[in-house]
Amino acid sequence: PVIVALNAFSQDTKEEHDAIFAHCKELGVAVELSEGWAKGGKGVTELAEQVRLAAQQEVCTPAYTYELEDSIQDKIAKVATNVYGAKAVEYSPKALKQLARIEEIGLGGLPICIAKTQKSFSDDERRIGRPRDFHITIREFEIASGAGFIIPITGSMLRMPGLPSTPAAYGMSIDASGNMEGLS
Repeated sequence: PVIVALNAFSQDTKEEHDAIFAHCKELGVAVELSEGWAKGGKGVTELAEQVRLAAQQEVCTPAYTYELEDSIQDKIAKVATNVYGAKAVEYSPKALKQLARIEEIGLGGLPICIAKTQKSFSDDERRIGRPRDFHITIREFEIASGAGFIIPITGSMLRMPGLPSTPAAYGMSIDASGNMEGLS
């Protein structure tokens, strides 16, 4: 069940609230004002009651994008095409070699967590909005064996860089007058 929490602020107009309530009613979706910023807990009591009632309703069974039994390539293709809107998935030679090794050591049944730019549904951060029918490239794989998933890494995205053994902060200082040294 869906509940729209309408964060109400003093600058809002009654017409704005009425329009949102009317639209939610048209969609058959519950909506409640959330006035917690102004009234604290008392401002969200009705919303909390709606959430409580919704939580007691029968929950539907989720529809997964892929089955764990699918091959790694099928899992990636299903996420890329059904979620991201890609036309096809391409693999670098390095990724194909790693993929064969992952399957060889018996980890092909793990779920996937695709690492890609957060700026686009594609693997190209310049393709903003909702691009369609693009090719997404898997350049390499990592295995998060402790967490239990495979990480296909796309495009040219940068991963978190390693930190130096001596943090740059050790070379910085501020004197009594507020002058800073050691910044680069």
